[in-house]
Amino acid sequence: MFTTNRRYDIDWLRVIAIGLLLIYHTSIGFQPWGIMIGFITNNKSWDSLWFPMTMLNVWRIPLLFFVSGMGVYFAIQNRNWKQLITERARRIFIPFVFGVFLIAPISTYFLQLYYHQQLNYNAGPAHLWFLGNIFIYVILLSPLFFYLKKNEEGKMVNWIKKLFGNPFALLVVMASFILESILVDPVLYELYALTWHGFFLGLIAFFFGFVFVLSGTSFWNMILKWRWLFLAIAVLLYTFRLLHFQMPQSNVQLVIESNCWIFSVFGFGHRYLNHSNKALTYLSQAAYPVYILHMVFLFLASLFIFPLDIEVHLKFILVLAFTVTGCFIFYEFIIRRIRIVKPLFGLKMK
Repeated sequence: MFTTNRRYDIDWLRVIAIGLLLIYHTSIGFQPWGIMIGFITNNKSWDSLWFPMTMLNVWRIPLLFFVSGMGVYFAIQNRNWKQLITERARRIFIPFVFGVFLIAPISTYFLQLYYHQQLNYNAGPAHLWFLGNIFIYVILLSPLFFYLKKNEEGKMVNWIKKLFGNPFALLVVMASFILESILVDPVLYELYALTWHGFFLGLIAFFFGFVFVLSGTSFWNMILKWRWLFLAIAVLLYTFRLLHFQMPQSNVQLVIESNCWIFSVFGFGHRYLNHSNKALTYLSQAAYPVYILHMVFLFLASLFIFPLDIEVHLKFILVLAFTVTGCFIFYEFIIRRIRIVKPLFGLKMK
């Protein structure tokens, strides 16, 4: 039977995904379209950044939804339904509301300063839309998750474990995402924030993340065995997109590429990251507050660094360094050390 011991590879993937988010959001400031999605942008673009960005953008957000669903599996092992909702409200809903009414308006204030706009208070989810989605998924899917937990030795769960020990079961996962893309028909597949496409895509990923961990060792042995094939398919599809950059890309193709990237990440993560150390202990605690806070420091860095008459590559390094340093200094000396601040960033007061 699959053990419920902590999975350090999943912790590492969450930390890495947040790190990629910081890099990606910094990169948006150097794209000409960044202003259209509410970012402060530099007057000179760094166009070649788009090549790694477009590779990441088809799987980085879905990966976080998968990992969040996995986390719920471990969370319900020692909790009932009421305890889970209470814990997730404390960890997700409170930081979400705090971010909507304080963090997002601060970011918007810096944007208004940069573009010499009239200063107004604007509450909104901004980058924290992800938290709102996750909290809704917990409420919607927890009855099913607790049913599966209660019947973990039953026929249905045994069938799931057997099914997901076979790589062909992943076709069911891909088919679910393909069906979503057909029914919702998003204008842009990679546009997840505050869209119905992002909501339903996240719901599917959240569900299958839970199922993957529920499936136990049979799934992880399978994903480990076929990881190189998943990586090869993802690279081939990404290369095809680059070679046909001017052509409209099929959502079906993007779904397959996205899933193959994610399956390969799970496989390589399980192979090389399933261990702990002091860095993971610290970063796994810091990642969530840094995610909540990072847009404030990103926009503050952009406000001061973008007007400088320096080379664009140096600006990128300075903005990223300022954002990361500012987030971790604030985390270390404010969030970690002031008890009443911790719950606002999803941490326990103790």
